[in-house]
Amino acid sequence: MANPQRFVIKFLILAAMLLGLPLIGTLVAGFPTERYLEFPPQTRYVQHASFSGPAFFVMALVIVAGVLPPVIKGIQSYRQSPLPTEASQLHPFAWWGWIGIVTGMTAWFLAWTRFAWFAEFQPHTFSPLWFSYILVVNALCLRRTGGCLMTNRPGFFLLLFPVSAAFWWFFEYLNRFVQNWYYVGAAFSPWAYFWYATLPFSTVLPAVLSTRQYLLGAGWIRRGCARTRPIELSHPLPLAAGCLVLASAGLTFIGVRPNYLFPFLWISPLLIIISLQTLLKERHQFSKMAAGDWRGALAAALAALICGGFWEMWNYFSLAKWEYSIPLVQRLHIFEMPLLGYAGYLPFGLECAVIGDMLGTLFKKGSPLGGSRVQG
Repeated sequence: MANPQRFVIKFLILAAMLLGLPLIGTLVAGFPTERYLEFPPQTRYVQHASFSGPAFFVMALVIVAGVLPPVIKGIQSYRQSPLPTEASQLHPFAWWGWIGIVTGMTAWFLAWTRFAWFAEFQPHTFSPLWFSYILVVNALCLRRTGGCLMTNRPGFFLLLFPVSAAFWWFFEYLNRFVQNWYYVGAAFSPWAYFWYATLPFSTVLPAVLSTRQYLLGAGWIRRGCARTRPIELSHPLPLAAGCLVLASAGLTFIGVRPNYLFPFLWISPLLIIISLQTLLKERHQFSKMAAGDWRGALAAALAALICGGFWEMWNYFSLAKWEYSIPLVQRLHIFEMPLLGYAGYLPFGLECAVIGDMLGTLFKKGSPLGGSRVQG
């Protein structure tokens, strides 16, 4: 089966599950459908559970248990790797990177100030910040490695923008069932809301994947994560089927029990895509990790966490912004986000990488959209 056909099939299955399963669960539970389809979303109908010390401790323990082993393996592998024999040579910083710095600093200043003459444009400062960030991080990648997504894979890079917008709208839809974040500071008509939101949503994948490409050029990732101990999976197909069932159940009941199943908003899309790829016997991020190559996965998770830090920081003093209401763990805020909420960026980074890799197959040499590629 050709790469475009495989991509379409996986996308349609994923889209049907993400859109349909949560709605089916709430319909079976007898909840009113119209509140999940309100646009723009305004009604606050989820009663979030208050902070729980034991729940906070358990979730923190689960996060540490998931993050610590690969970190330890990476450190061990880094210590055992030979030191590089040649120093890497930096390339010139691109002229358009300087443009990104200037426009980014200007947009940042305007986003956090409240000039009367700028009031009409005040709610729309987020997109210029992120377009500038994308320019700068690509220029940094070009300086470090001599290549970046913008210059080495321009067709793939440009396609990331519309795909990113659709990609993030799925998460906005899933959030209707848990209401972990909501927007304040600006009121728009439905069409205006759609277009004004779609523009910043289009920067998510380009920002995360460009940051990932930059991190892949770091020596500590290349040395510490390329040759860790392989993980033997004796029955990958039954495991993939089980993960697919788990993700489906989590999505189905996410709106019925939002206080306990809200992590599935971030976990389920990843489990579905990886499970489908495994059942189709395709290579994916987890198969690379099982083979001992953690570079792509670690770079993707860290890239989303880095972008998340900028998202939350730039959001904090903006006029049009989002706020959080996360059950059980709403404490120790860094900007608007509670501390444990940042863990959601780790699987999100893997989801960005998986979508990027799926799109990348359309650009392989010999495909209809084929073009030049760089490693990562």
